[in-house]
Amino acid sequence: MFRHALGMTGSPDVAEDILQASFIKAYQHLAEVHGRFDAWIFRIVANGCKDWLKNIRRTHQSYEEDDQPSSFSTPDEELDRTELRSDLDTALMQLAPSLREAFVMKHVEGRSYEEMADLLTTTVGALKMRVHRAREALQALLEEKYA
Repeated sequence: MFRHALGMTGSPDVAEDILQASFIKAYQHLAEVHGRFDAWIFRIVANGCKDWLKNIRRTHQSYEEDDQPSSFSTPDEELDRTELRSDLDTALMQLAPSLREAFVMKHVEGRSYEEMADLLTTTVGALKMRVHRAREALQALLEEKYA
């Protein structure tokens, strides 16, 4: 859930805040769970992320996942990798929340479409379309700089 919140917000601090608020909300409404607990709490976290995105002016804060330099990379390669990650983070933050959520779940969290559909209570086809549209949008945004 943290990776999902991190991918949606781009900020470890905000992701932690959303998770904390989500767990408090879940605890307060624990008696209302009808069905799968994991899907229910995931939906609370996802809604918390969407609410945060609605209420903030889009300021970019990059996250630091996997930013350890490779022992096989030159400094120039590391600089290029860091710049690409920053550009990708910026482009992700420009996507609509539903597209970002689907892209992050598929490509950052590594979830299957079936698992995503179960957690988001939607169809596999709808999620495939969202991921496809997210890829197209990211490609268009990144082509402006790298073409």
